[in-house]
Amino acid sequence: MADPAPGHGALRPARSWLHSDAPALSLNGPWRFRLSPTARVAADFAAGAFDDGGWDTIPVPSHWVLQGDGAYGRPHYTNVQFPFPIDPPHVPDENPTGDYRRRFTVPAEWAGAERVVLRFDGVESLFRVWVNGEEVGAASGSRLAHEFDVTAAVRPGDNVVAVRVHQWSAASYVEDQDQWWLPGIFRDVTLHARPAGGIEDVWLRTGFAAGRGGIDPEITADPAAFPVTLRVPELGIEEVWATPADVAPLDAGAVQPWSAEQPRLYEATVTSAAETVTVRLGFRTVEIRGDRFLVNGRRVVFHGMNRHEAHPERGRVFDEEHARADLARMKRFNVNAIRTSHYPPHPRLLDLADELGFWVVLECDLETHGFDAVGWTGNPSDDPAWREAYLDRVERTVERDKNHPSIVMWSLGNEAGSGDNLAAMSAWVHARDSGRPVHYEGDYTGDYTDVYSRMYASVRESEQIGTDGSRAPLLGCTPAQGARQRTKPFVLCEYAHAMGNGPGGLDAYEELTRTHPRLHGGFVWEWRDHGIAATAPDGTPFFAYGGDFGEVVHDGNFVMDGMLLSDDVPTPSLHEFKAVVQPVRFTFADGVVEIANQRHSADTSDLRLCWRVEHDGAVVAEGVLEAPVVAAGGTAVLPLPPIPVAADAETWFTVDAVLASATAWADAGHVVASAQLDRSAPRPVPAARARGDWRPAEGTLALGVAEFAGGSLVRLAGRPVTGPRLELFRAPTDNDEGAEVDPDADANVAGASHAALWRRDGLDRLTTRRMSVECADGALRTVDRVSAANSGRWVTVESVWSLDGDALELRVEATPSRGWSTVWPRIGIHLELPDGERPVDGVEWFGTGPLESYPDSMRAARTGRFAAGVAEWGVPYARPQESGHRSALRELTLTSGGTGVLVVTALPDTRGRRPGFTLSRHTPQQIARAGHPFELPAGTASHLIVDAAQHGLGSRACGPDVAPEFALRPEARTLRLRLRAV
Repeated sequence: MADPAPGHGALRPARSWLHSDAPALSLNGPWRFRLSPTARVAADFAAGAFDDGGWDTIPVPSHWVLQGDGAYGRPHYTNVQFPFPIDPPHVPDENPTGDYRRRFTVPAEWAGAERVVLRFDGVESLFRVWVNGEEVGAASGSRLAHEFDVTAAVRPGDNVVAVRVHQWSAASYVEDQDQWWLPGIFRDVTLHARPAGGIEDVWLRTGFAAGRGGIDPEITADPAAFPVTLRVPELGIEEVWATPADVAPLDAGAVQPWSAEQPRLYEATVTSAAETVTVRLGFRTVEIRGDRFLVNGRRVVFHGMNRHEAHPERGRVFDEEHARADLARMKRFNVNAIRTSHYPPHPRLLDLADELGFWVVLECDLETHGFDAVGWTGNPSDDPAWREAYLDRVERTVERDKNHPSIVMWSLGNEAGSGDNLAAMSAWVHARDSGRPVHYEGDYTGDYTDVYSRMYASVRESEQIGTDGSRAPLLGCTPAQGARQRTKPFVLCEYAHAMGNGPGGLDAYEELTRTHPRLHGGFVWEWRDHGIAATAPDGTPFFAYGGDFGEVVHDGNFVMDGMLLSDDVPTPSLHEFKAVVQPVRFTFADGVVEIANQRHSADTSDLRLCWRVEHDGAVVAEGVLEAPVVAAGGTAVLPLPPIPVAADAETWFTVDAVLASATAWADAGHVVASAQLDRSAPRPVPAARARGDWRPAEGTLALGVAEFAGGSLVRLAGRPVTGPRLELFRAPTDNDEGAEVDPDADANVAGASHAALWRRDGLDRLTTRRMSVECADGALRTVDRVSAANSGRWVTVESVWSLDGDALELRVEATPSRGWSTVWPRIGIHLELPDGERPVDGVEWFGTGPLESYPDSMRAARTGRFAAGVAEWGVPYARPQESGHRSALRELTLTSGGTGVLVVTALPDTRGRRPGFTLSRHTPQQIARAGHPFELPAGTASHLIVDAAQHGLGSRACGPDVAPEFALRPEARTLRLRLRAV
């Protein structure tokens, strides 16, 4: 366990994961299993005569900690930390060890096989293998394929394979990859009969230039296997190589190129007398020209996701149906690239990426992030004793997946510091595959990588990287090294940390790719939450995160940082991403719309441009724009159709680019891109009525739909109500809780999260002192001072209720005192509506929707009429937090059982700013106290909060803070609402 060597015994050289017609036997299924608390267990279980009748049964592939309802231990989550002492290469004696046994039958016809090979596609962590009691070898590299030559150990008929898996090993020090530690045989186990005269390996390198394809073949086979024939029926190719020396590059003729947008594949076969191997060819050429990353001569912009293999029940066990649905969902949300964080995925995933179309950065199974805790002392990346392990990992990565056209870059790994072993890996990759660049973010000075890569660089820093002639210092670089890095393509291998509600500011990064061609986009961290299905003490199902399984050392809910919830539900941030990166852009001007096709290689012939006109959210006209086909990178200008403008309603023109026909990833009519144009006629905002006859108020008062007692609202539209009270607090998002300091955002206070400062200032526990209550004919005015205990700061709140016809207007002026030193989460008023006989259970509104929006996350919001139930209002993040805010409200109707209760009309303030709103069954304070959704108390009221302003989202949980223009500083704000009964 303390040996850093990658393996020993009858391990065979790495080779491609091939589709072959040679005989194979899957050993997936039920295996006998026992778990020991330490690695010191007897080895007698390997013998064929051993009685394993008392053992349990476990499925393979699986993780043993996800089986048996805790009988075999529990999952363990860490991000950076090692869950064991940092004592490389040693691991503790308390090392859970799983013993597996299975009987299998070797068919009699396999007697003529030249070799029998036992293949493991993924085992965490170190494993040893016996066949019929004979040890055949051991290997490590959890997400890598290993093959053992078991020819001498197997026999026709009944056989026994035994595998011992140690959870911890020396390899664990280089597999610290921000994920659950999940031991076991979690990928396929297969027995292969390798025929005499078979094809050991195939690599069909492809290229594309000037409309023609090229094939550069590499055939690994015994000379006796020849002649070997290459066939590509669709291209009329049948090339026969009589000897290994005859294998040579060939011209494939006129072909359609492969790209992530047009993933054109051609089926090829390579055949000897004994075996046929099938490979799908995609013709494409990857090159770096100056500071441009090009495929088939055109610049690529990565609209990518970092993708772990994760499932709430299976962990990292692959399910092809789910994986296909997962990638199809990516395509529907305009994702065009995947970084396989931080290891090679199941090989079938790459078949799907070839087929559906993605740019893939394939990452080696390597990360040593835990050494950061000791200043990188002892980091294996610069220790010669680990050189063989590092080279073995990258070799197994490249060799397994080298045939996939979707892979356009190799990545050495992630967050492993720097050192000679990484440089050696890069040198090996460059020597083996000259057709793909090498990536590694930790090579800050660019000594051995081909692209400049960074994590979580701010917008300002990214702009400085992309600006010619900039002398702004780059992380870890001397001026000369920084100048060299600026000559390379720049990729954000991680950005926009999608933990909880957020990230904000995606559009700012996207705009940089349009103005700075050196910037090639990036990969959001990350695609999905890694929650594990669990059950609360009261029987409520939930998705568990770090610490929920009793881990002492863990990183909490940092594993819940995806744009997809654990149960595959897209978050609003994924809709925002889709809108920000949409490949077709619309610009309106003077009765025309410019269509810009920003795709890499596809024209717009697959799209229809559907339009509609709405008056206050009601469709009054619709049609299809007659548009020419726009080539990739091209534009076209079209006249707008006649747009009827209403005098007494808002007029909105919407155009959607939709799929004209179904694809492998979406139905016809799927919206690829969308834009709106406001054609509303100017409408005056009613002026607030001035009054000068105020007098002290006492007793009860009725004003329209409202009833007051002692100046306080007690009933609204005949219903009990509490409020409105000033609300400055929101349940902190994960970004609000982030304590990192972004030097580019002046909203920061060093060393403390925004949430900590809000609690310090008492924003979650405000109290009110009534200063005055006055009334006039048809009006009521109150003045309150709102502050918190142990605080010398306050907010003065003036509320004026006045009748205007059949509507009751509420005008609220909130004015902060001096002395506030941090941003605020919100400025709003909070109405609590107890359930009673007809609880408020929904809302219909005219404003932006249908999903939530915040100041720095508005691209997916469109103006229209929407409806939602209060139970489905917010987002069920694994850690409850602020969610559900809808911006730019015009009007809402609270409903009960589908029947309207109260209509609230929102008027813009003097600067034209409209309020937003949130509806919830819990107060912000209740949400903030819950660590999981099941910890929220049973709701007894609905809570309506109308916000004059909200703080932005940012991505400060692991990245930049809210940009200054979206930060909410203490300031005077006005809210004007009109209320009437339905």
